[in-house]
Amino acid sequence: MSSILRFQIVGEAFKKKPVEVPNREERPSEFFAKYVFTRQKMQKYLPAGVYKKMCDVIDGSAVLDMATADAVAAGMKKWAMELGVTHCTHWFQPLTEGTAEKHDGFVEHDGKGGMVEEFTGKQLVQQEPDASSFPSGGIRSTFEARGYSAWDPASPVFVIGDTLMIPTIFISYTGEALDYKAPLKKALKAVDKAATAVAQYFYPDVKKVISNLGWEQEYFLVDEGLYAARPDLLMTGRTLLGHDSAKNQQMDDHYLGSIPMRVAAFMKDLEIQALELGIPCKTRHNEVAPNQFELAPIYEETNLAVDHNMLIMSLMKRTARKHGFRCLLHEKPFAGINGSGKHCNWSLATDTGILLHGPGKTPLDNLRFVTFIVESLMAVYRHNGLMKASIISATNVHRLGASEAPPAIVSSFLGKTLGELLDHLETCTDDEATLDGRSISLSGKQALSLDIPQIPELWQDDTDRNRTSPFAFTGNRFEFRAVGSQQNCAAAMIVLNTAMAEALTDFKVRVDDLIAQGTDPMKAILRIVREDIKTCKPIRFDGNGYSEAWKQEAARRGLDTETSAPIILDQYLAPDTVEMFTRMKVMRPSELVARNEIKLETYTKKIQIEARIFGDLCMNHIIPTSTRYQSQLIDNVHKTMEIFPAETAERLNRTNLRLIEQMSEHNAFIIENVEQLIEARRVANRIEDERKKAIAYHDTVAPLIEKIRYHVDHLELIVDDELWPLPKYREMLFIR
Repeated sequence: MSSILRFQIVGEAFKKKPVEVPNREERPSEFFAKYVFTRQKMQKYLPAGVYKKMCDVIDGSAVLDMATADAVAAGMKKWAMELGVTHCTHWFQPLTEGTAEKHDGFVEHDGKGGMVEEFTGKQLVQQEPDASSFPSGGIRSTFEARGYSAWDPASPVFVIGDTLMIPTIFISYTGEALDYKAPLKKALKAVDKAATAVAQYFYPDVKKVISNLGWEQEYFLVDEGLYAARPDLLMTGRTLLGHDSAKNQQMDDHYLGSIPMRVAAFMKDLEIQALELGIPCKTRHNEVAPNQFELAPIYEETNLAVDHNMLIMSLMKRTARKHGFRCLLHEKPFAGINGSGKHCNWSLATDTGILLHGPGKTPLDNLRFVTFIVESLMAVYRHNGLMKASIISATNVHRLGASEAPPAIVSSFLGKTLGELLDHLETCTDDEATLDGRSISLSGKQALSLDIPQIPELWQDDTDRNRTSPFAFTGNRFEFRAVGSQQNCAAAMIVLNTAMAEALTDFKVRVDDLIAQGTDPMKAILRIVREDIKTCKPIRFDGNGYSEAWKQEAARRGLDTETSAPIILDQYLAPDTVEMFTRMKVMRPSELVARNEIKLETYTKKIQIEARIFGDLCMNHIIPTSTRYQSQLIDNVHKTMEIFPAETAERLNRTNLRLIEQMSEHNAFIIENVEQLIEARRVANRIEDERKKAIAYHDTVAPLIEKIRYHVDHLELIVDDELWPLPKYREMLFIR
């Protein structure tokens, strides 16, 4: 790209006006879920008996039969056609971190040379995508193409444009899961069963436990023209080179600042579309880094929340382009400033409305609270390495441990009050660990008087928050902060809910054994809780997760401190992982092997693409530009020597000669090491074993990119700005 074109693009970006978003006369509550086949619409478009049967199917107390499916399809078709729908698709989540869809028209022959618009229960319930064309980790060969998608009635059907979108699972011909939804639903079933059994110790009327999820989606916006002028952003989602802007986030003036007009228009447009699709958007704000923002909804049941997150990411990308932006969901699109995460707030609740991770007002409630807190810690302690593997990727590694992102060591922050309570229960005697409300209680919020005129009394929480903790307790839930912004949060939720199911199952077995021996049930629960407090203590850490001392301490405690992504992924095949998923009936060993293979292959391909585009940028953009400017300096030196006396010319050329020398050193280093980068790729590509290949890319290819980048970024500071071929950070990071 010529420098003239670059300046034209930058200039156009700064002149852009906000896209007008029409004001809606209705309040959000009036158009919420307008394009979703909700229970209210089911009641309107389905016969009473069919509606009741579908409610039972959604609630999990009945199985969908084909007669009911046909009746539902007829009502659904009528509703959809009133919205102008002409096609339907099974919308699923393959192991690509994205979504997939194949559209079929409501078109069938009528037997008379014409056509009819038809949508049957069979089309609603099942389709057959090509399973060999999606990542399968060896489960499917290229010549074994058959796979099935099957409707998930627990996630409502919705309409986008002219298409009826049907959320589904995706499995192979032999029944293995090729997606995220199938194992997630199994994990949610497992935690429901295990948590209900434990909750019934305290509340016998509990029939079901629901896993809740509230995700916080961080993202960057960049002007579309500038994005198009950066091949690295276009191909990889992040800038592989670029020097820090003189001003980035060091002034702390972007966080929660006034939202730029163009961004506010984008946010409003996005929220309207999201609300129409039943996504309960609540929070929007500027994040810490320039051009970084956040969106968060109200909590939902985990399966639905995951679907809504995948849908919102798609909406964000499409809506951003309408407003002249590109939405960047990469965890670290710009070096030197905060990356983006997807904080996953997780909790369990009963069908009777009790939040199991929330403290209560009675000794019984608080014993329940402590029980579920401690068993959550047990789940994370037993599988802290697997928890990290569930969120590790070639992209998320750039974010972990940087700025306010948590480090690559999974630990849990509880805060002073809850920590002291668990410490007390651990060290006290059996007689001291009574249920009279004194030992097992939380103080609740305290009044905080500020003595400032006109400012009311505030309520202070029991404890502060720890932004460096990967798995922090935040009052009535745990926040898993390590999930990456572009990741499908189902991966983390599958691990977390399955691990919780295992912990609660083991807890109940041990409690029941004590009860069978004649121990009072509440005393039996308390005894096992106290045992587990001691067992899981190594996972508790309230200090600075970034410190070197913590890395050493974590290793001493036996926590997983590995930082190499390919080796971290070994956790998917660890014996205790395989045993847990098999025992909880969530995934087969073959499915775990496949996921491990896919994650390793994906890691390798992402680094491979980065290395290829980086080498191209260096040799086809940076080196020619640097050489051109160096030639101009050399020409200037020669002309100066011709015009001025030798002594004067030497003095005048001193700076230029120094720059020429520096550029020669940078150029030589870049050229030499790009050749090494190419050779390192060639060597790694000859490795057949996916794990060894991924390790080779981690150990030899990725470090070379960062090593070369240092020299490219220094050239950016030397080369004439008019010649530099790529938009710079200072031009991309500040929306006007």
